Amino acid sequence: MAKIDLPHVQRFKDRHGHVRHYFRRPGYKRATLPGEVGSAPFMDAYRAALEATDKRSAGAAAVKPGSVSALLVAYYGSSEFKALKLSTQANYRNILERFRTEHGDKPVGRLERPHIDKIMDARSDTPGAARNFLKRLRVLLDFAVDRGWRNDNPARAVKAPRSATEGFRAWDDADIAQFEQHWPTGSRARLALALLLYTGQRRSDVVSMGWQHVRDGKIHVTQIKRGQGQRPVRLAIKLHPTLAAALESTPRDNLTFLMTAYGKPMTMAGFTNWFVRCAVEAGLPAKSSPHGLRKAAARRLAEAGCTAKQIAAITGHRTLSEVAHYTDSADQERLADAAILAISDRR
Repeated sequence: MAKIDLPHVQRFKDRHGHVRHYFRRPGYKRATLPGEVGSAPFMDAYRAALEATDKRSAGAAAVKPGSVSALLVAYYGSSEFKALKLSTQANYRNILERFRTEHGDKPVGRLERPHIDKIMDARSDTPGAARNFLKRLRVLLDFAVDRGWRNDNPARAVKAPRSATEGFRAWDDADIAQFEQHWPTGSRARLALALLLYTGQRRSDVVSMGWQHVRDGKIHVTQIKRGQGQRPVRLAIKLHPTLAAALESTPRDNLTFLMTAYGKPMTMAGFTNWFVRCAVEAGLPAKSSPHGLRKAAARRLAEAGCTAKQIAAITGHRTLSEVAHYTDSADQERLADAAILAISDRR
């Protein structure tokens, strides 16, 4: 079963051993969430329950005009927020509702940089969560400026903390070889690896790929995960021979290349959980995620001598700075090798 972190979702097993989910928000009637977590029926019911409770909150006397809570109610009801994917909405709510719990009654107009610095200091032990909060706060206060709640956005002047880690664990060539040795050609796991490694795309784009996207020896991708107000990125990526060979045994009538055991397209969460299990079964660390193969794809391109622009043409990154660290590390290795060779005849 897929796992997804959604606010107000209650999970338990009934006396027959069946897992059931409910929407449970304090002060409101419990609502049943049907279907598998992340499925269309589940997410439709979840969104309806959120919208219903938000409307009641908006009309409640406890929400003070001009407060953080009132701003959040307005933001959740905006076209900007509703244009986001449901899973993205849930993720943003999860972050912003914690902010509401701590500061909901405070006036938005009096929020200044020292206040935000103090909030960020309290999150210093979790820099990743602090960065995510700051991103969401910046967007929220941009919305406040656009709607006339404020004249400025003090969150834009606050620097995001640096991470002590490099984020998702990148796969190295030994990891890839070990996975391929365990999972034979023709297996669904091997196909997933090829799609991730030879397109350089996110899991959200890989799970939606199908034969309808293959034309003229290229796979055509419209990237799903984009920022608010940005146009979608459309890519045409030449099929790598290894990927083309992996696709040969995929039925032409499948909706997508990667289907569940029940003949349905895989969800993002379900795909991630399944693929990580495949990696663990192959003897790789438990943090061997699909995104680590996107990193590996960019690294391989850099090591092959591709420029940042060429890498971005595959991965779809909008700015060269987003892929520069891949090129920088590859350039460092080549330059170091050349430097040692240059002095190899000296003693």
